Amino acid sequence: MKLSLKECFTKDKILPLSLTAFIILLDQITKAIIAINYPIDRFNIIAQVFNNDFLQIIHVRNPAIAFSLGHNLPDFLKPVIFVIVPILVLIFLVWYYLKTDEFTKLQRWAAAGIIGGGFGNIIDRIFRPEGVVDFIDVKFYGLFGWERWPTFNFADASVVVCCLLLLVTMFFTPSKTEKKDNKKAD
Repeated sequence: MKLSLKECFTKDKILPLSLTAFIILLDQITKAIIAINYPIDRFNIIAQVFNNDFLQIIHVRNPAIAFSLGHNLPDFLKPVIFVIVPILVLIFLVWYYLKTDEFTKLQRWAAAGIIGGGFGNIIDRIFRPEGVVDFIDVKFYGLFGWERWPTFNFADASVVVCCLLLLVTMFFTPSKTEKKDNKKAD
């Protein structure tokens, strides 16, 4: 899989990275608004304005990773597991994203969304010692024993939605290699 620099930076590969930049920007702006203007565990304007309990905005901090996994880890391990490993994974994903021609256009956009969400949360882990800012809280109606889904942010939503989209398209879209093999067989 040896590609020239020009092949790594084609329009089809660079344009979806605008989604990466948009997600990082949206994520960091919304987190800054919440962190600067609203005390932890106090802000809930959506429920007050619309008189509902489906969507609530509440400022919480997550010092671990998704669903607060790893919050009991020893402090010396947290930077490695919560910052260094994810950065290495994101660097690998960016490298693979630029090097491969196996992604469809939709898969490239999904991968770009994952990259943006990943970097959005890494920024918090590095620059916000209290933890990642989470603020979107939705009712889950008792599914899996949860009355409410764990509080999240735009970066989290981007990673989850784009991962699901990428997985679905990988299972239901033939790869470019399979398409080439099918054309040769015809």
